[in-house]
Amino acid sequence: MTDRSLSANPTHSVWDRSLAPRLRIAPGDEVAFECVDASGGQVHPGMTLAEYGAIYRTRIHALTGPVWVEGAEPGDVLQIDVLFTRHAGWGWSSIVPGLGFLKERFQEPYLFHWQLDGESTRSLAPAVVPVRPFLGVMGVARPDDGAFRTRPPGPFGGNLDVRELCVGSRLYLPVFNQGALFSCGDGHAAQGDGEVCINGIECPLDVTLRFALHKQQPLSGPIVEASDAAAPDSTADAWVVVETGTDLADAARAATSRMIDLLVSRWGFSDVHAYLLCSVALKLRLSQVVNEPIHTVSAALSKQILPARELFPVP
Repeated sequence: MTDRSLSANPTHSVWDRSLAPRLRIAPGDEVAFECVDASGGQVHPGMTLAEYGAIYRTRIHALTGPVWVEGAEPGDVLQIDVLFTRHAGWGWSSIVPGLGFLKERFQEPYLFHWQLDGESTRSLAPAVVPVRPFLGVMGVARPDDGAFRTRPPGPFGGNLDVRELCVGSRLYLPVFNQGALFSCGDGHAAQGDGEVCINGIECPLDVTLRFALHKQQPLSGPIVEASDAAAPDSTADAWVVVETGTDLADAARAATSRMIDLLVSRWGFSDVHAYLLCSVALKLRLSQVVNEPIHTVSAALSKQILPARELFPVP
């Protein structure tokens, strides 16, 4: 294992498999990433609403990367372990006219600054909001040529906004290109399911990730192996299947079906018994509903109800 680091700049705000890798690593390496906030470093504490209205939207989701993983090729699975996160003590959230889940109700622009006090924030008194930092964007290069904006997620990962991806969790992504070409960013100090106003607590974030490679394993989309002892609910330790689509119901069906397939292939359930288990124990969550027209649904099963398994056992 080798410890490596990658500064934020220069960032990129598109998925493009022709981008030259900024770092080359081997499976097993740990990389310390410096990630600017989602605005690409344009927002700062004390910024006015007028100043916020003038930022360059083309820099949203300024990502750190790409990282070339030696030996990665199409058909493999890239495993990313989240080892460490550190916020910078501040963050922001906003309302942007025309965006958000309730855009018809909230039509006036707004900018809110958060002070992050370690593991919580009291900026929105009387609420005390737990701080659980994670990256909203982790992904590999898409399989098609061209430059694609980072807002829509997909089978390659990307702008998933799955809040379970905090320290202790693990993300599995299918690989579509030589080297995988992994990038990350869009740090959140906290986020509710749905990210309904368009933002979590957006913040710069330093993260350390460890990479592993599973050769020629079938995987149609992201899976999260979630683990967070500080989480307040029963899916703190869970298997989470992530699915995206233009129709929420279709995405929820796809996530449920993939969870059934996972239960059949890894735990030996019959498909009908897997279906029954999902009906009594599955948690379907709206991870994000604001990246229109694409929405993200997470289907989670607590690890407490299943025997321990390695998703991709090391031979």
